[in-house]
Amino acid sequence: MNWSEFEAECARRRPRFWWRDDDAGSVTPELKRLLELSSSVPLALAVIPEAADPGLFELLHDRVTVIQHGTDHRNRAAPGEKKTEYPASEPNAQALARIARGQARLRALAGQRFFPVLAPPWNRLRKDLADELPSIGVRGVSGYRAGAGNTQVDVVAWRRGKRFIGETEAFEIALRAEQPVGWLTHHAVHDEQTWAFLERLLALKTVHWLSVQEAFSYTAAAHG
Repeated sequence: MNWSEFEAECARRRPRFWWRDDDAGSVTPELKRLLELSSSVPLALAVIPEAADPGLFELLHDRVTVIQHGTDHRNRAAPGEKKTEYPASEPNAQALARIARGQARLRALAGQRFFPVLAPPWNRLRKDLADELPSIGVRGVSGYRAGAGNTQVDVVAWRRGKRFIGETEAFEIALRAEQPVGWLTHHAVHDEQTWAFLERLLALKTVHWLSVQEAFSYTAAAHG
């Protein structure tokens, strides 16, 4: 599928998209490029609390909402366990305390721009821990799967050299996904093909871009 075909499908379907970018922390040229690109489209910026440079929050424009990307993004997985900040061996109380500390720091730095959603590093979170998150004020979890508040299109091919996945693959995933379609980016590792793709994607006129708040509250019934 090429751009013309994708644009035609978007014109026919009028899809709803939303956008999450992960691993924000320090102020870098890539972060500044991301913020400039997002000036006309809502962006959920997933910030690592312990890595957060206070200067980052001075750069945010009105289209940016800050969400929580773990606490320190440190892999605590046991041997044989997939990468995770929240291993099976860690007591829930300990993990919740760490998440709550991170939430408090982001709230202090981001103020009204902060939306209490957790995007777990590597998109992995135990269900038993997720079930307890409301007790510390977390309103939702954004992972990588179907469902409101989750992303479905990661534009980075992590197992193929961290390069752009390609237009055809991105289009096909997006058109198969349940709405709203969540686009996942990682500004720190984008190649020029990825940046060029995002610039063109964000310029589409037949797409309605939701904020992260809208993505979490979205239901097909409410939107016809």
